[in-house]
Amino acid sequence: MLTPYNTNLPPDLRRMKEEIEGYARDYGLDFYETIFEVIDADDLNEVAAYGGFPTRYPHWSFGMQYEELRKGYDYGLSKIYEMVINNDPCYAYLMRSNHAVDQKLVMSHVYGHCDFFKNNAYFAHTNRKMMDEMANHGARIRRYAEKYGEDEVETFMDRCMSIDDLIDIHSTAIRRRGDSTRYDFTPEPESEGDDVKATRFKSKDYMDDYINPRDILKKEEEERRKVKEEMARSFPEHPEKDVLLFLIENAPMKGWQRDVLSIIRDEAYYFTPQGQTKVINEGWASYWHSTMMTQKVLLPSEVIDYADHHSGTMAMQRGRLNPYKLGIELLRDIEHRWNTGKFGKDYDDCDDLDKRRKWDTQLGLGRKKIFEVRRVHNDITFIDTFLTPEFCVQHNLFSYAYQEQQGQYTIESREFEKIKQRLLFSLTNFGKPWIYVVDGNFRNRGELLLKHTFNGVELRLDHAADTLANIQFVWGRPVNLQTLVDGKPTMLSFDGTEHSIKTGGEIDDPRRTAPAKTR
Repeated sequence: MLTPYNTNLPPDLRRMKEEIEGYARDYGLDFYETIFEVIDADDLNEVAAYGGFPTRYPHWSFGMQYEELRKGYDYGLSKIYEMVINNDPCYAYLMRSNHAVDQKLVMSHVYGHCDFFKNNAYFAHTNRKMMDEMANHGARIRRYAEKYGEDEVETFMDRCMSIDDLIDIHSTAIRRRGDSTRYDFTPEPESEGDDVKATRFKSKDYMDDYINPRDILKKEEEERRKVKEEMARSFPEHPEKDVLLFLIENAPMKGWQRDVLSIIRDEAYYFTPQGQTKVINEGWASYWHSTMMTQKVLLPSEVIDYADHHSGTMAMQRGRLNPYKLGIELLRDIEHRWNTGKFGKDYDDCDDLDKRRKWDTQLGLGRKKIFEVRRVHNDITFIDTFLTPEFCVQHNLFSYAYQEQQGQYTIESREFEKIKQRLLFSLTNFGKPWIYVVDGNFRNRGELLLKHTFNGVELRLDHAADTLANIQFVWGRPVNLQTLVDGKPTMLSFDGTEHSIKTGGEIDDPRRTAPAKTR
C-alpha cells in the first residue's frame, strides 16, 4: 500500500457493526473480537494477493496474483466482497466503494466465518496469532535476501513453494511418530531386548520341552531379530507422508534454506484447514448472513439489492462446484430433518413415500444439530454423513464425464452413490495425489525413493517431472518415484540433469538383496 490512510470504521459502519455483532451473539455465535478495516478496491486486491496478510514475505507469485485480481476487477469480471483472516483478533476487510446493503451482508457473513474459525475442530491447531507470525516470516526472509542475495533466496523459494502441498494434512490429529526416534541416543533400559525374545507358554517343568521347544523358540527369536534389524536399517523407519518435514530433517541444506522451507511448511499447515472445510465453512457463513439479513438487518428498501447479490453468490457455474450453494443447502436440509425427525431407524425403514414426505415429529432439534455439525465436521465427513438421495433429487445433482466420441461433457449418472463418490473423490486430499517417502538411501546411494499411492487416477507426467526436479534441487541427490502408468509399475527418476522412465518389473534395491556389509 503506497499511501497509508486511516482504516478505522466511519460512524455509520461502526453502528452497523455493533448492531450485527449483537444479532450474531443473540443467535448463539461465538467468535473472537473482529476488527473491520475499510480499504480501497486496489488495496483489497493487494491484500488478497498476499492471502490476506499484508506483511507477508515478498515473492513474484503474489504480484502475478495481484495483476489477475486487478484486471478482473477493472474489466468487471470479478469482485472481492469479503475477506476474513483466522486470527485472534479476527481481521476482516471492507471495500470502501460497497453500498450499505453490501457492507451489511459482508459483516453478517464474516461473523459466521469467525465463529467457524474459533469452534471447528480442524482449526484448533492453527496459530491464532498468525498475523504477527506472518510478519516475522517476512522479516526473516527479507533478511536472508539482503544477506545471501535476492536471486538465490527467490530461486530456492520457487522450488519450495512448488512442493508446499507435500505435507501430511492429517498429522495434526493423528500421532504418526513416537516420543523418541532412532536418532535418540539415550541409553536404553536393559529390558528393551525383551521384544525379540520368543513367546514362552506357562508349563510344568517336566512338560516345558514339549510346550516350549527350544529349536522353535530359537527360530522365532531369530525372525524377530531380523525384523528389528531391518527396521533399524530402514530410513525412514516407516513411510513418511510429510515430505517437507523429511527434507527439513534430512536434506543437506544450509541453515537459512532449512528455515525458509520450515516457514513455507508452517504456512501450508495454517492454510490447510481452509481447504478441508471450504464447503461447510462457506455454507455456515452463508447460512448466517442469510438468516440475519432476512430476519433482522435488512430494510424494506434493501431487499431487492440483497436478493440480487445473494442469488449471484449462490449461482452454480458450468463445470464448477459452488461451495456456498452446496454448503448452505445441505445445512438447511440438516436443520429441516432434525426439526421434523426425518432421520433414524423408523424414518429409514418407512417405505411409504407420501408418509416420508409428510413426516414431522415436531422434534425441533435442527438449530442444535447444525451447531454440532459446525463443531466436528470437515467437508468429507460433512458430505459423507449428511448427503441423502432425497437431497440429490431435490437439487438435481448428477455426475458428469467427458465423452471422447462426442467431444464434450455429458451426464454420467444420476445415481446417489455415484454422485456421492464423485464429490468425496474430488475433495479427498484436495484432489491431489498421495506421495510418501519410502527410502532415503535408495540403492544404498543416498537417493530418495518416493511412492505414489494409486487410487485409480494416474499422475500427470509433466507435473510429476517438475515435482521431481524441485525435490531433487532440495535433496541434492537423484530422486525416484514409484507409480502406475497405463496399469504398469513405473519408476520416474531425475538425477539433476535428465529424466528417465523405467516400466515394469520389481524395483531393484541392492541394499535389500545383497548381504549386509560389516566394518
